[in-house]
Amino acid sequence: MKIGIPLLILILGAGSATAQAPRTELTLSEAIDTALANDHWLTGSRQTQAALIDEGTAAATLPDPRMSLVAGNFPLDTFDINQEAMTQLSVGISQMFPRGDTLALAQRQKLELALQHPLLREDRRAKVSATVEQLWLSGYEAQESIRLIEQDRALFEHLVDAARASYATAMGKARQQDVIRAELELTRLEDRLTALKQRQDTAQMQLSEWIGSRADGRLTLTTMAESPSSSVGTPSSEQARYERVSHHPLLLALDKKIEAKETDVDLARQKYKPEWGLNAQYGYRDQDLLGRDRSDLFSIGITFDLPLFTANRQDKEVSAAIAHAEAIRTEKQLLLRRLMAELETASVYLDRLDQRYALYADRLLPQMAEQSEASLAAYNNDDGDFAEAVRARIAELNAKIEALVITVDRRKTMAQINYLLVQASSEPTGPVNAI
Repeated sequence: MKIGIPLLILILGAGSATAQAPRTELTLSEAIDTALANDHWLTGSRQTQAALIDEGTAAATLPDPRMSLVAGNFPLDTFDINQEAMTQLSVGISQMFPRGDTLALAQRQKLELALQHPLLREDRRAKVSATVEQLWLSGYEAQESIRLIEQDRALFEHLVDAARASYATAMGKARQQDVIRAELELTRLEDRLTALKQRQDTAQMQLSEWIGSRADGRLTLTTMAESPSSSVGTPSSEQARYERVSHHPLLLALDKKIEAKETDVDLARQKYKPEWGLNAQYGYRDQDLLGRDRSDLFSIGITFDLPLFTANRQDKEVSAAIAHAEAIRTEKQLLLRRLMAELETASVYLDRLDQRYALYADRLLPQMAEQSEASLAAYNNDDGDFAEAVRARIAELNAKIEALVITVDRRKTMAQINYLLVQASSEPTGPVNAI
């Protein structure tokens, strides 16, 4: 149901000019675009993803071979290489081969973690948009509440002057309490203005965290119609809402994390397999003391460990990896439950706001306006009570501000629902699928 703008126009009136000095205008779309463009978290996420991909490439590479240079069996009395038959200069090389499929699985795990980040960035963009929209709306609500009060302050000042003039004349109908009442209400308006300005300043300071100095701009009314949350398509059935929420980018990112933890289980199981090593060595021997050649030597061999005592190492590492994976699954279920609860709460709250909105737009605001005009006319015609005229005018002003609050609350709730129903544009794929 697309409602909101007619009531705002009814509240604020056709004219939007104020006596304030003109400020740079800031639309909601501009605020969101600026926040997203300046969000360093998105840049950091891209860098982290690139780092994980590079780490995956490195993890899939064999460890560097080891070179050894040995001068063996030198006689200590002469240090002559020709003296003893056992003396030799050796050069050797060795290469280790990790257990089982450790290299491929390590690369897979890094790529699975990297595939979280496109989903996390989608969630971040949706979250930043909703946050900035709600902060913008808070500032807009305070700004327009101030404008409503400023519009009526002139009338209350006129009522104060009229009450004083009437009280000063012998024929006047006004009493001293009427003058005091008018002055009191004017003072209360000043206090409300101060409190609203404080709220506006707070909202602008919070908004400046996302968009910098542009938060000082004047928030324009036309942006409300351009709000990304101007309409909400909430599924009617609980099952449909569950399906929508289950494809939230944050939940899909947890799926990638679960896959990485399951790969961690496979990595732990590889430790039951031996780690192999290959080594080769060439030994040079010089001639003997009689000048006869001696044969050079060549050695080759393999090494491997024997994972025999697995009860306190490999078994425990596998069980720990399984427990970590199950913990992430539990985290996903808790997150899904929380998102569903927030969606149900926001949907019910929006329904009640729609009902209040319709009541204000169709009945309450017109009735308040009629009552205020009638009370003021009766007082001007010496047929009504001054206090009643002031109360009616204050009630109309309060109703306008409350209607504005309802409209802004609806927009904030729509922004929250839109975030909860955001869908991943496409499930990320990558080199991990080929492993």
